[in-house]
Amino acid sequence: MAYIYRGLNGKNMAEFIASLPEVQAEVDERAFEIGVRAEELLLQHRAEGIAKIEIAKGKIDSYVVLTDANGTNKKSGANSAASIEFGRSGYKVEVVDETGKVVDTYEVGPMEGLHILEEASHLPKKRAPKVRAKTVRVKKRGGGRG
Repeated sequence: MAYIYRGLNGKNMAEFIASLPEVQAEVDERAFEIGVRAEELLLQHRAEGIAKIEIAKGKIDSYVVLTDANGTNKKSGANSAASIEFGRSGYKVEVVDETGKVVDTYEVGPMEGLHILEEASHLPKKRAPKVRAKTVRVKKRGGGRG
């Protein structure tokens, strides 16, 4: 059995090795390569929207991130990236007026995930978590459906 002992400056050996400039350069290069592939894949599928690929640098690691904060979900701090990556189940929408009375209904169909990050990083595709069918209620606004 191997043991990792405390290294320099209170770091364990794994942290010490991971923080070496040569290792950090390789981590950054790999994140950049994955980010470029992910951006190419996203552009192939983009019909509209503001989804984008970002590369974030942590203390040791680099992260390739798919973001899609749109006008609908920006207020709540939500992000549609999970639906883009893994897909979503369909659901029913009930449009209600100010008294709570249902004035319109429609269905939003299911969407297959694009698996952009998984494909760009050469990871195996995972299945999206099972989500049961649901009904969403939205308040009626002027114009449009809801």
